Amino acid sequence: MAKREKITVRDIARKKGVEPIAMITAYDTPTARIVDEAGVDIILVGDSLGMVVLGLESTLSVEMSDMIRHTEAVARAKPSALVVGDMPFMSYEADVKEALRNAGRFLSAGADAVKIEGGSEYSDVIKALKRAGIPVMAHVGLTPQKHKLLGGYRLMGKTASEAAEIIKDAEEVAEAGAFSIVIEFTAWQVAREITERVHIPTICIGSGPYCDGQVLVIHDILGLSPSIPPFVKKYVDLSKIIREAVSRYVTDVKRGQLLQENMYWSMKKGEYEKLRTILGEK
Repeated sequence: MAKREKITVRDIARKKGVEPIAMITAYDTPTARIVDEAGVDIILVGDSLGMVVLGLESTLSVEMSDMIRHTEAVARAKPSALVVGDMPFMSYEADVKEALRNAGRFLSAGADAVKIEGGSEYSDVIKALKRAGIPVMAHVGLTPQKHKLLGGYRLMGKTASEAAEIIKDAEEVAEAGAFSIVIEFTAWQVAREITERVHIPTICIGSGPYCDGQVLVIHDILGLSPSIPPFVKKYVDLSKIIREAVSRYVTDVKRGQLLQENMYWSMKKGEYEKLRTILGEK
């Protein structure tokens, strides 16, 4: 398979209104290599790793060290896809200087860009990161890091007033210099309005078909999550396949049928007899 040219933020920008953008999460080297070979445009090292990889209850417990370690793992696959590192809770909210330092760590770890959750309240952060040469993907609508403030993981933009706020957030982060916007779990009419109003690509997750691209968590589409959101299309039940494979392995081990003769190796001719002699002398 021929290696694709490296995708940049400028390439992503050019896709708006021209070609739908495919983005998916990955958190390790082998998965990043596979999704890149499958042709995705963007690999998101999402803070969703907290739940799907680390077994945490929410993204609020994900730390910078977790994100940097997994970003490094994805970067080692040397993907052609754009690699975006998700800035975790409290890595950018306190002040611009801390946001700069933490975003810089992502690029040092191999990311091509970072993602931050929130709207106009982080315009100053986006501007500062852009000045420092760090591309920023914004994230509006449902922002999981703020689910306690929002009243849970709920559909956003159901009322005109809330929809107007989300649209305003999207317009302001675009003006501040974000190169794209994720719109999560938001009424489709709102996502369409944003897509039509901003000059940068929008990427939906659970926000309808009218964005410039789509993103999903890889564990969800592969059937590895115990429960998946209603907007996810599951392409395979990998949990069942893995469970059946491991069950067969356990059975082979228990019955002594795991290894065939061509699956283990002997000492050099005559050496075992010498070893017996040595052991006997001792």
